[in-house]
Amino acid sequence: MSSQKFDSSKAPEPVGSYPHARKVGNLLFLSGVGPRERGTKKIPGVELDDNGNIVSYDIEAQCHSVFKNIRYILEDAGSSWDNIVDVTVFLTNMKDDFKTYNRLYAEYFKDNQPCRTTLEINCLPTPIGIELKVIATI
Repeated sequence: MSSQKFDSSKAPEPVGSYPHARKVGNLLFLSGVGPRERGTKKIPGVELDDNGNIVSYDIEAQCHSVFKNIRYILEDAGSSWDNIVDVTVFLTNMKDDFKTYNRLYAEYFKDNQPCRTTLEINCLPTPIGIELKVIATI
């Protein structure tokens, strides 16, 4: 089965050698998506010191930004938010951030409730607190 890769013109550039998404059949697999903004190293809700270490962060701002970036990728690839069927969420601080993340997730996925897995990991490739891996239909 052939596949087609997609790169969004609105979502932040990948931090490695991978596309934003890949379509196989009628499924769209998104690479991990974080809260960074396209064309900059700015991460909404994150304050860094001069050495790039996290001084403070706002998980709510990061969640809103991640969801916005996912929407950009889905739409640029010909899908939509309502077509999401599975979400894997990576949090770096489950104890402090899950409640806020879960509340926002419920708002964003009020009408469409995909399958979901939430994992705590000790870090992500950039200084962020959340990343989502999404599968959607086209």
